Order: sequence, then C-alpha cells, then structure tokens
Amino acid sequence: MTDPRGHQDAGDRPRPPQPEQSQEHPGSTARMDPVPDHGEESYRGRGLLRDRRALLTGGDSGIGRAVALAFAREGADLVFAHLPEERDEARVTLRLITEAGRTGIAVPCDIRDEETCRELVARTVAELGGLDLLVNNAAYQMSQPEGIEAITTEQFDRVMRTNLYAMFWLCREARPHLGPGSAIINTTSVQGFQPSPHLLDYAMTKGAITTFTHGLAQMLAADGIRVNAVAPGPVWTPLIPSTLPSTEEFGAQSPLGRAAQPAELAPAYVFLASDQASYITGEIMNVTGGQPL
Repeated sequence: MTDPRGHQDAGDRPRPPQPEQSQEHPGSTARMDPVPDHGEESYRGRGLLRDRRALLTGGDSGIGRAVALAFAREGADLVFAHLPEERDEARVTLRLITEAGRTGIAVPCDIRDEETCRELVARTVAELGGLDLLVNNAAYQMSQPEGIEAITTEQFDRVMRTNLYAMFWLCREARPHLGPGSAIINTTSVQGFQPSPHLLDYAMTKGAITTFTHGLAQMLAADGIRVNAVAPGPVWTPLIPSTLPSTEEFGAQSPLGRAAQPAELAPAYVFLASDQASYITGEIMNVTGGQPL
C-alpha cells in the first residue's frame, strides 16, 4: 500500500516463501514472481540531484534500475551501462528516466574490457557535458555450493573483472572529470563481511570493494570528491533466480525476515550522491534489513 506522500507500507512487501523459480543469467525482471518494485509508483523526487550528471553501471534492472529512476526523479541526467543481452531491460529503465523529464542514454557494453570503460567515461562527458556522479553497481555472481573446486578460472576471472577491474578502471578514468562536490558510490554487500561459502569469489570481491572505498575516499578527500559505498543485504533482483540454486527462502535470514525490494536501496544512493551527505566520505552504508556488519 502506498499513501498519498508516496510512502510504501513495509508490511505490504513480499515475504518468503517465494515461488521456486530459475532463469538463465542475466535473468528477466518480468518473469520474476513477485515482480520487483523499483519505486515506479512510490518514489517522489525533491530536486536533490538537480542537473547533476551521472554514470551508472548495471542500470538495466534491479538496484541499478531503482537508482536510475530515483536519480532522474531527483533531477539528474544519466548514462547507464548494461550488457548487450539486457537491451529489453534497459529500454524499461530508459523509459523511466525520460518520463521523469531527464536525459537518459543506455550503452550496451561489457565493462570487463579496459578500453570499454575508458570509452564509457568519455561518452558520458561528451553526451552530458561533464560528470558529477559515478555509481559502480554492476556485478556478477554464480553460486557454487559444491565448493572451491567448482569455481573455474573462467568464472573467477569474470567475477574479478566485472566487480573489481571495471570499478578501478572507471574510477581512474572518471577522476580527471570530477570536481569538488562530486561523488563516487560503489556497491559492496553484506557478503563482504559475512561471506556465504557458496559465493566465495563474489564475497571476496565485495570485501575488496569495501577496502577500495575506504582507501580512495582518503586519496580524493583533499580534492573535495567523496567516495562511499552501499552494502545491501538480500535484494530481490533478476540476479537471484539466475544465479542461486533456490529462491523459495531467499531473504528469510534477514532480521526483518524478507529480502529488500530494489526501491528500498535507491534512497541510500540518492543520499550519498546529494549535498545532504557533504561531510560523509569513506562510509559503508548498510542496507541489510538489520544484519550487523
């Protein structure tokens, strides 16, 4: 239920058990049951990011779509990256941005390539006239409950290059274009603090993202550039049915007893991107449903 101010009643959020379901990676939002909420009907902007220029990775679905929607409704223009096979999902995100009256540019690409990351930043600066906000959100995981022996070098390389290399390359390329008041927001995870054994390589990268965020925040503080991260707990996105062996009890481990909807993550990114967080850098904002980190 949504009240006239756009507030969602948390009691109405879906709770486990969910229907057991699986999809091929990268998954489809429309095929999920229940379909995730990105804030389409509930998010109300207040002009917190008016005329800011943002680059977002993984903006096609899940947390990325919710962040894109919220940024646009707060007044930002966006370039967002997505995998070529996620074009249909990206079209939905693009529509949400343009319906908010902002510029949206969807870029199909694979950020595991260094030159691609360089071109992504250059295109953002060229298309939007500059860069104020970088959100490193794209990630890859694949559950391997059989143990470390089941993690192939191919999988390990994909996880590392998607989750870590791309973040490093994009931050390095974005740095010359970021001025005082700019912000970088990375997506880490509860997995970086309390790793699930079946997500060993993924959890490893999330721990590294936390360390990178702390270090880069100190490196760029004197330049007036803030660097923070959001650490989600379980979130109901297409990554779940396409990478985990079971979905029925997903989110039940949270103290709140359910997974978050993507719409519940977006306000954390908006806050960290806005001037309301002007004295916050090097922070890991936990959005875990009560799970201590």
